[in-house]
Amino acid sequence: MNPYILATLLFGLGLGTTITFASSHWLLAWMGLEINTLAIIPLMAQHHHPRAVEATTKYFLTQAAAAAMVMFASTTNAWLTGQWDILHTSHPLPVTMITLALALKIGLAPMHAWLPEVLQGLDLTTGLILSTWQKLAPFALLLQIQPANSTMLILLGLASTLVGGWGGLNQTQLRKILAYSSIAHLGWMTLILQFSPSLTLLTLLTYIIMTFSTFLVFKLNDSTNINTLASSWAKAPALTSLAPLILLSLGGLPPLTGFMPKWMILQELTTQNLAPAATLAALTALLSLYFYLRLSYAMTLTISPNNLSGTTPWRLPTTQLTLPLSVTTTATITLLPLAPAILALLAL
Repeated sequence: MNPYILATLLFGLGLGTTITFASSHWLLAWMGLEINTLAIIPLMAQHHHPRAVEATTKYFLTQAAAAAMVMFASTTNAWLTGQWDILHTSHPLPVTMITLALALKIGLAPMHAWLPEVLQGLDLTTGLILSTWQKLAPFALLLQIQPANSTMLILLGLASTLVGGWGGLNQTQLRKILAYSSIAHLGWMTLILQFSPSLTLLTLLTYIIMTFSTFLVFKLNDSTNINTLASSWAKAPALTSLAPLILLSLGGLPPLTGFMPKWMILQELTTQNLAPAATLAALTALLSLYFYLRLSYAMTLTISPNNLSGTTPWRLPTTQLTLPLSVTTTATITLLPLAPAILALLAL
């Protein structure tokens, strides 16, 4: 892609998200969401492959339906309350519709079916943008409206953690596994959204860091399915030895960074007398942990059964930029000792 066009599209992504962040009016927030969607669509379709075009079409139709639902709900809210301000969204009908529309936008269960299919059709770089940056604007709106119906949010969160764990069990494609991982993590964020918005933001930040490093590991190895992971030891031995730690951090295993938000969420849920929800969320995390262990096993304890066709990749030095990967990998593995400081900041 032409670098000027790429820069324009990335600027459009940033502009749309910033407009949604800064808006207090529903029309302006809707405009930011639309700019965001229209900016990423050419990035998704840049590889003229039928699978990429199919994924782009699915994404566009889903986002258009969600945006139309947001517009309809905000108009209904203005009709019922006389206010267009986001913070004045108080009537239960538009609040429910907007929450469901934003859940469709980010891929919460049971509105999740589009996410694995779309992510499977994209290259890893665009998939990384879709899994991280595209979640920011809808979450900003969810945090602002503060829905009164916390039962619906808890049900959405529990359904997402269950679907995210269950759906990834039988997958061999890495992008679909990462899509179900995204659904499960979004479920954890939604569970705690009503009770501790700052904890939701912390979980979103740690999820972005961990997913960033996971996508970059797969991109460096040029891997899109589990079978190709077996040759990663010959390509990058040091990175392959660290990759299981990154994956287990995504699964929330101590003493890695990913354990911190889940531990704090379970603590907050028990404080809110929601011990059954906390127990179910913890059990669904075991489902996710299984397929992260599968990926770790495939990377480190298996040997590629056949010779790779073409140029042997382990004889060619990589030309990819590795600084972002090293920074995010370090953050993914070693941030847990900062948990007391983070707890102190959240208490403020």
